[in-house]
Amino acid sequence: MISCTEFIPVYSELFKFLEEKNGKTAVIAFWEHLSDAFLNNLRNCVVKNGLAGCFEYWSHTLSEEAADFKMTLDEDNQIFTIEMRRCPSKGRLLELRHIEPYKAYCEHCDVLYRRVLEPLGFIYELDLSRCDEACCRLTVKKKK
Repeated sequence: MISCTEFIPVYSELFKFLEEKNGKTAVIAFWEHLSDAFLNNLRNCVVKNGLAGCFEYWSHTLSEEAADFKMTLDEDNQIFTIEMRRCPSKGRLLELRHIEPYKAYCEHCDVLYRRVLEPLGFIYELDLSRCDEACCRLTVKKKK
């Protein structure tokens, strides 16, 4: 079976193609479609379990992708965080010498997951300031 990581360069190239043909709004529209069509498992976990659903969802997906991360769930303060120490997707793209990664590649996480979590009553914050090092920080908080 092909690992999901084998598709990462293809995703990056697709994002570049969409932007070249129809601008960044086409890329964002594609990400929104992916969120709406394929993230029902995240939505269902969060509807059922709140922030613990975030922990459940990302425990599975990030382990499957072999990410280097630290996740915390502070139920007393209603805060969930992921400290991505080495994103397998961006890390793989940075290691490739034959393609240039899509310049806004990491923004897909912002669009995909914000679109699910904010309508459910959460504040979604994503710090991409270190994405060129394959690092980021996600914080999800319950709205007061």
